[in-house]
Amino acid sequence: MPILSTLHIVPPVINSFSDQDSRVRYYACEALYNIAKVVRGDFIIFFNKIFDALCKLSADSDANVQSAAHLLDRLVKDIVTESDQFSIEEFIPLLKERMNVLNPYVRQFLVGWITVLDSVPDIDMLGFLPDFLDGLFNMLSDSSHEIRQQADSALSEFLQEIKNSPSVDYGRMAEILVQRAASPDEFTRLTAITWINEFVKLGGDQLVRYYADILGAILPCISDKEEKIRVVARETNEELRSIHVEPSDGFDVGAILSVARRQLSSDFEATRIEALNWISTLLNKHRTEVLCFLNDIFDTLLKALSDSSDDVVLLVLEVHAGVAKDPQHFRQLIVFLVHNFRADNSLLERRGALIVRRMCVLLDAERVYRELSTILEGEDNLDFASTMVQALNLILLTSPELSKLRDLLKGSLVNREGKELFVALYTSWCHSPMAIISLCLLAQAYQHASVVIQSLVEEDINVKFLVQLDKLIRLLETPIFTYLRLQLLEPGRYTWLLKTLYGLLMLLPQQSAAFKILRTRLKTVPTYSFSNGNQIGRATSGVPFSQYMNQNEDGDLEEDNSNSSHQGINFSARLQQFENVQNLHRGQARTRVNYSYHTSSSSTSKEMRRSEEQQQQQQQQQQQQRPPPSSTSSSIADNNRPPSRSSRKGPGQLQL
Repeated sequence: MPILSTLHIVPPVINSFSDQDSRVRYYACEALYNIAKVVRGDFIIFFNKIFDALCKLSADSDANVQSAAHLLDRLVKDIVTESDQFSIEEFIPLLKERMNVLNPYVRQFLVGWITVLDSVPDIDMLGFLPDFLDGLFNMLSDSSHEIRQQADSALSEFLQEIKNSPSVDYGRMAEILVQRAASPDEFTRLTAITWINEFVKLGGDQLVRYYADILGAILPCISDKEEKIRVVARETNEELRSIHVEPSDGFDVGAILSVARRQLSSDFEATRIEALNWISTLLNKHRTEVLCFLNDIFDTLLKALSDSSDDVVLLVLEVHAGVAKDPQHFRQLIVFLVHNFRADNSLLERRGALIVRRMCVLLDAERVYRELSTILEGEDNLDFASTMVQALNLILLTSPELSKLRDLLKGSLVNREGKELFVALYTSWCHSPMAIISLCLLAQAYQHASVVIQSLVEEDINVKFLVQLDKLIRLLETPIFTYLRLQLLEPGRYTWLLKTLYGLLMLLPQQSAAFKILRTRLKTVPTYSFSNGNQIGRATSGVPFSQYMNQNEDGDLEEDNSNSSHQGINFSARLQQFENVQNLHRGQARTRVNYSYHTSSSSTSKEMRRSEEQQQQQQQQQQQQRPPPSSTSSSIADNNRPPSRSSRKGPGQLQL
């Protein structure tokens, strides 16, 4: 029979593959097998139809039909590998369409054909890999171990070809890999992140426009529950971050920042940390571009200060410090920090010390404290200002990072830099009497500290004040105030220091632990230095409060320094400033108390009126239910009934 006439019978045979009778389908397979053996490569023109039919027969319900289809499939594969007429371009759309089928037999059939065609040297399956790559990755999560193994084997072979190929379309495949890296299936995620790792190493400039998408896939995998995935993700992340590209090469700084900002909301600490590392890296490499997008990430960075992880908070502060190198951004940062502390009191309690201390390390401590003082000086919320100043004062007195700042303040009476810092802090420290006293002790302005203590009034001595005083007394026993305790060895020279400490002692309850600590310390002060009567007089009598308002600090240093060492500090003006601020606090406290009193009085009056109305209603109901009384019983009842409110007499009047 001529080959041409034989080919005419191929279409009817192919149509028989869809017959409802399994025997017809079986004989159709047998017939086409015999035809293919005869015509060989000439029937390639029907390949797509034959492939589609075989794809369906591979999942046939009849075992005999499946067996016949497998024999025919092997023959067709042999013919295709030998033929030079096979068109891969026409076949790929059909293959791509069939890759979405979920039937396990069909999947085995498809993977088998992909493997066979890839083995043919003249067929470039790698060039069409992006068209069916997603389907192969989809098979990695199949319930059948055999299918997963076949798909993984095919993917491994393609990845090896990619490594050896000089020309690969990384872009289209990168998009698929990014999606598969978020798969719920563990094996699929591992394979996808492994491919991404190789792509980052091999792709180079081709992947620049996909860096943001790749980063969005890597960062979540860094916190994956599977260790193998975490290891590969971290390696890929470091590889990606080490690549040097410029915005002129298509590197989108804004897109990377957007991904990092989103990942700051991750539930996993490791992912948040790497997101911050990316922001820090971009800030160092592309500072100008990052600052252009600062408004987009600034709020998120501020919220990250409340993160549950200290490591995250420290990294956030490093990023903030990097931004704050510019003066305008420095001011903005400090303002927003204060705003966050005001809005979230728990943030100040939990993280205030950590944040301020770290900022002082990353930025200049004096600069940070000066800016904070300037902002708090004009703070309208007096309660917050007081709390914030107390926190800053405690950090100043205790933090090792601020030792240089303390040394500078110790010389406030003898050098210009110390004076300027003392005056700068004093303006906001006025919000807390104990902070002012601590600052004066640190600056060795003992006379001013004593006068501040004498200026306190009854309403200043409350529970909060005593708690702060207790902390100060305990701090006086720490190494930070060693110099102060040593000065007690010369009570004749540091008389105002003694008077200050005794003043604090008089404010403490005698049964408190702080009272006992300070009294014990003062008992150790030697008395041999009081041989000079003038010194004793100064130590005991002091300067009247009214006279102090008209003079400068005369100090506890040598007398020859009293006129020149600290004449730049106008302590009388400082005291007046302190009094003004404290008057504002006292006025606010009185207003709060009055409001509370009026509110409680109003509620009490309403309750009393409500109670009286209820009593009157009950009396009326009882009178209506009671039978009419006789004249005798009425008079007896009137004599025994307590007088009503209307019948009660005023003061000095008899009640008959």
